[in-house]
Amino acid sequence: MNMNDSDWPRILAERLFAQRVVLLHGVLNDANATRVSAELMTLDAEGDEAVTLRIDSAEGSLALALTLMDVIELLGVPVRALCLGQVGGPAIGVLSVCSHRAVMPSTRFSLREPSTQMETRAREVEQWVKLRADERRRFVERVAAATGQPASAVADSFSVGTFMSASEALDYGLIDEISRRPGEIHQMPGPPIGFRPSR
Repeated sequence: MNMNDSDWPRILAERLFAQRVVLLHGVLNDANATRVSAELMTLDAEGDEAVTLRIDSAEGSLALALTLMDVIELLGVPVRALCLGQVGGPAIGVLSVCSHRAVMPSTRFSLREPSTQMETRAREVEQWVKLRADERRRFVERVAAATGQPASAVADSFSVGTFMSASEALDYGLIDEISRRPGEIHQMPGPPIGFRPSR
């Protein structure tokens, strides 16, 4: 079977899906949020084992993050997050509601408000601002509940833009563990190799 380079992402996603792994990579937009929600709900219906959500997302919509957070919390199976690369903005909320949150050591976090673009009539601006403020409040409260931080502290972190390493995110309460595979040293067969200075 001949495969194009463009086929590999689909094939990889299908193989991971068969292992109950769902990918949230890139911008959290309508297409990504719909796909991730559908895959999570499908795996929930197909079995009782936990689902792994691999997150590498630093941009997107706050409203879509809240919707995806609702989906995760309503599932009948646990969703375990594994983060790699960068996690920021709305994806912080998605991470926070997972039942277990692990990260690779090099993962970086950015607590900052997502940029927003709006096209509306002038008389609707006030309604939009209220809706946006309500979304932000609910988002901050849910992240605060997951991290154990005061809501005011989380709101400040997002307002000023806070960047964290994996260890700082662990101290903040945003994650549960940093995944590290212990290095193993294997002795090669034969006598030990040594170096002697030349004379």
